[in-house]
Amino acid sequence: MLGSISALKSAVTVLSKHNSLLQVPRSHIVGVAATVQNEMQKHASLLTGVLTHKERKAVSSFIQAPEDYFDAEPTFKQSYAPQSGEIFGILNQMKETFETNLSSSQKEEMANQKAYEDLKAAKEAEIAAAQDQIDTKTQELADTDEKNAQSKEDVEDTKKSLSADEQFLMMLKEKCSMTDGEWEER
Repeated sequence: MLGSISALKSAVTVLSKHNSLLQVPRSHIVGVAATVQNEMQKHASLLTGVLTHKERKAVSSFIQAPEDYFDAEPTFKQSYAPQSGEIFGILNQMKETFETNLSSSQKEEMANQKAYEDLKAAKEAEIAAAQDQIDTKTQELADTDEKNAQSKEDVEDTKKSLSADEQFLMMLKEKCSMTDGEWEER
């Protein structure tokens, strides 16, 4: 779009330096026609609602034979007003349309960039929160695993202690029964 605006500005500048296209050197007229043709082809969709059918026809005629278009004598139906003014006006209109589209595109791009930055910041915050949660859960898992291992060890120790206590109880009962027996004998 910037290139198109620059090319149209150059064409308008070339045309505005002279009162009519009859005073413009032939090479400049051909260059302007080539620029206009290139921009008409490249941005046909943008110009669809901007240029009228009559203006498109005038531009097409200019593109096909730029020298003949302006050197021709006016017919009885045409006014004597130079046709270069019409082309000059159309080029200005095209340039203004492109500048408007560029401005709206730049505003849209800035809005999209802002939305992207906001979305990026939100997603980064979500990622940071998720990472914190992962770290917390990982720590909780480590603590739980440690408590589980400690509890299993405690269960084993308690079972060993129970077994030892049961053996002690059996020996104690046996000793008590022997002591009761000895007491009876005495």
